[in-house]
Amino acid sequence: MRYLHTMVRVKDLDASLRFYCELFGLAEVRRIENDKGRFTLIFLAADEDVGAAHADKAPCLELTYNWDPEDYTGGRNFGHLAYEVDDIYATCLKLMENGVTINRPPRDGHMAFVRSPDGISIEILQKGESLAPAEPWASMQNTGAW
Repeated sequence: MRYLHTMVRVKDLDASLRFYCELFGLAEVRRIENDKGRFTLIFLAADEDVGAAHADKAPCLELTYNWDPEDYTGGRNFGHLAYEVDDIYATCLKLMENGVTINRPPRDGHMAFVRSPDGISIEILQKGESLAPAEPWASMQNTGAW
């Protein structure tokens, strides 16, 4: 058995691609447009997974955009996605500077949580050893739920 992808339905494709690609740093590795089914599938991969995603079609995050309007609920009951990053502080700062709320700041230099535009909880983990506690993260309080 091997992991292939996680599918997340999105309401606003442009907002979701901006979040996942421009702000969060994932790369689009393939796209499927289905006129008959009226949906678009976009597969995204983290930098270190792009080669495997092209060669083996995994591991990926699949964004499913249904062309007909629909409301999705339950971002929290989905659970969360988790990504490892080289510098958790730099990642959180970039997200925060672009209007993303840091729900659980990386006070410990190891773990943080944010939400996508569709309410999907995303865990951000520091690659390797935790970074030393630093401000403003060390004293930042939680915001909302993750």
